[in-house]
Amino acid sequence: MTAPATPSTPASAQDAGVVASVERPCRGFPRAARVRAKAEFARVFEAGTRKAEPDLALHWLEDAAPARLGLAVSRKVDPRAVGRNRIKRALRETFRQLRPQLRPGAYVIVARRGAAQADAATLRATLQRLLRRAGALPVPAAVGTMPAATSSHPPIDPAARVRGPETADE
Repeated sequence: MTAPATPSTPASAQDAGVVASVERPCRGFPRAARVRAKAEFARVFEAGTRKAEPDLALHWLEDAAPARLGLAVSRKVDPRAVGRNRIKRALRETFRQLRPQLRPGAYVIVARRGAAQADAATLRATLQRLLRRAGALPVPAAVGTMPAATSSHPPIDPAARVRGPETADE
């Protein structure tokens, strides 16, 4: 007689849900990619350029260092920590994805009251608009079916164009 198959259960409640470490590329947000010091925040606010929309304000100070992000989400935006953290998480992820395309410098994003009601997609779109307006993010190429018009020929003089069939009678 064979023993009934026992379901594989964790050895303890502490082991429940623990999955063995799998090699995956690091997608985190390293310390080098953050604006952290109070002095650096102050420098960005004083000397940086500012662009704003109802939900967010962007302060950007271009320098030689790679793109770094600082976030300011106060209790006036959302009194609940879970709401403030949701806003920060959405902005941080958008910045992480856009970081390779961004010009170097320190970016500080200040959330405004409207950000509390905005979903992650709206915050992402607003941040991208602000970055483009500031000149930190290149404008995406126009989507179309025809390639961009590039010509190695000299421009045609409009006066030299033929306006129809020429006849000998004229």
